[in-house]
Amino acid sequence: MIAVREFSGKTVGVFGLARSGLSAARALQAGGARLFAWDDSEVARKAAVKANIVLEPTERWPWQQMKTIVLSPGIPLTHPEPHAVVRQAKMLGAEVIGDMELFARALRSGYEANGAARVIAVTGTNGKSTTTALIGHILQASGFDAQVGGNIGKPVLDLSEPTAKTVYVLEVSSYQIELSPGLAPHVAVLTNLSPDHIDRHGSMENYAAIKASLLKRAVPDGHVAVGVDDDHSAAIYTKLVGSRMADAVAVSIGKVLGRGVFVIDGKLYDAWDQPSAQIGDLKAATHLLGAHNWQNAALAYSAVRRLIRDPRAIFASIQRFPGLAHRIEDVGRIGKVRFVNDSKATNADAAARALACFPDVFWIAGGRAKEGGIADLAPYFPRLRKAYLIGEAAQSFGKTLAGKVDAVQSGTLERAVNAAFEDARASKADEPVVLLSPACASFDQFRDFEHRGDVFRDLVKGLIAAQTKPARKGAGAAI
Repeated sequence: MIAVREFSGKTVGVFGLARSGLSAARALQAGGARLFAWDDSEVARKAAVKANIVLEPTERWPWQQMKTIVLSPGIPLTHPEPHAVVRQAKMLGAEVIGDMELFARALRSGYEANGAARVIAVTGTNGKSTTTALIGHILQASGFDAQVGGNIGKPVLDLSEPTAKTVYVLEVSSYQIELSPGLAPHVAVLTNLSPDHIDRHGSMENYAAIKASLLKRAVPDGHVAVGVDDDHSAAIYTKLVGSRMADAVAVSIGKVLGRGVFVIDGKLYDAWDQPSAQIGDLKAATHLLGAHNWQNAALAYSAVRRLIRDPRAIFASIQRFPGLAHRIEDVGRIGKVRFVNDSKATNADAAARALACFPDVFWIAGGRAKEGGIADLAPYFPRLRKAYLIGEAAQSFGKTLAGKVDAVQSGTLERAVNAAFEDARASKADEPVVLLSPACASFDQFRDFEHRGDVFRDLVKGLIAAQTKPARKGAGAAI
């Protein structure tokens, strides 16, 4: 744990006690703050009590004494409208920050003066988690104490205190960026941008501006790496280069760059501050399938290249990356049928990345729809042998697919998995893939995308077990 000592003896409120909020409360308490904490969820409050956090409803907080409120990232800060706690704080002139800001202040006040810790921050719409985990994997393989967390894995304040070899590798969501104005990474990475969380930020322009703000805060002697294959990210890169606030490297998939890092037909090239040189063939990285993962690999390479001088060592680590759960994750096979868990695909753009990897897809999709639906996936419809639609979006997705893709209303994930398996097994495809890539949020039927992916994995395990169970005597079994 990283104790936050800046608030020792001061009165601080923490509202929202999910994963990161509970972590912030523990870190503040360990640092000697006079803590007042609350969550409207009874489940969250019970978890806080188990963690020895004293609870107090917000109406009984000593608001006049509070100069700082720590807000859980999921609680509305501005859109669709500020939460009542935010309004109260603003009215009284108290700052509203998040756990990433507490982390940044703890480093500055307790550790960074002696140069003990570097921070690599990764943001973007898609690919954040894989890029973050891959950076951590590369650094660990090269002897660094890579502490990976933030919006992936451990909350940032649950990471270990730094040593001389520590590099913090953090996935940072747009929600967290809003609440961490003092987070100034040594390396900032922007994967890509597409419409997401618009209900939270009000517009695509606001969303992009929040992502850009993290890159602008990179320390002067640091650098930023930007995936430039979408218009919004390319515009951010152009502005960064013009401002010269930090060294910026462009990263592209499919486009040769005069200066930058790029991938052509799976081959990774480095033309950042040297003549273009081929580093290796990413097709050899078996857990980084598809062009989207090539982008993740190129961004990870760009993030670490000034820490690890030998490109061959970086590429060797990329090849050995084991992949992440719920991101185009192989979870089993029955005969010719392959099952792939891509539950992390919570929007159409993410689902497109998985659909591009396979030619014969029996697609399970649906949940709580994001803005735009799945109309943009039309170029991938020829790959779909059939679609199995679940959750709140099933009806609307069915209308989009009507006349283009054979689709059925499965309703639940269990029915969808069973039907997709039977159809895939009976198909003439050489290697049919039952793919869970929902293009939706999970909250209509599941706690989160991890829960959805875990249920899918368990259902596949059940199918495998049923197929391998010996037949009963007397039921035609060979004895």
